[in-house]
Amino acid sequence: MKSAILRSRRETEYYTDEGCFILELSNTGEDEAVSMARARVRPGVTTKLHRLRGIAERYLILKGNGRVEVGGLPPEDIVPGDVVLIPPDCPQRITNTGTEDLLFLAVCTPRFTPDSYEAVEGASETGK
Repeated sequence: MKSAILRSRRETEYYTDEGCFILELSNTGEDEAVSMARARVRPGVTTKLHRLRGIAERYLILKGNGRVEVGGLPPEDIVPGDVVLIPPDCPQRITNTGTEDLLFLAVCTPRFTPDSYEAVEGASETGK
């Protein structure tokens, strides 16, 4: 990894089949150890149940209200400032229970790559 200042470019935000918008903040082969993205989930939407093979993930809730399901834990309400720890290969999904966009940072170690994403069979349909 080299010293650098990475600037957020909102115009690069994209929608995923999972049911949320992603803005990559840092995800490069020059820094294999970690990736960071801002996720945005619209009100009333539940993302698809999924897991990341071989990747630990942390959610830092920035704005809005939601409910998260992680592994075998019961669904848990989340608010700004909460951190959700998600071990590698752990089924997960998040629901926006509020009236504004739910925003959170997703920090992955090692870095996220699309081939690590795996939908979990039997998941409920994505929200609106």
